[in-house]
Amino acid sequence: MIEVFRYQTTGGLEPVTEWLQSLRDKQAQAKVRLRLKRIEAGNFGDCEPVGDGVLELREHLGAGYRVYFGRHGRSIIILLCGGSKKTQATDIKIAREYWADWKRRQG
Repeated sequence: MIEVFRYQTTGGLEPVTEWLQSLRDKQAQAKVRLRLKRIEAGNFGDCEPVGDGVLELREHLGAGYRVYFGRHGRSIIILLCGGSKKTQATDIKIAREYWADWKRRQG
């Protein structure tokens, strides 16, 4: 079983939660939530590394939604942020920054 956590900024914000709640397409929102549940069972589906220990979970519907995450050991996932194909380059940069921050704060 995989444990899934959400990255929090030093101000207590959860970027992936805010992104998910901001999706106007409720069907896409539900599908992304289902994909995140599948991760807990170890079923990652379509995902690829994007550098610096960050992975991209791809959902091929609507705007081509992405969720970025890091793995800590074999059984812990940290959800970092989300986005779309259109904002992919910026989202990857932000996800890498969040992942570096999370690792730094873990000490």
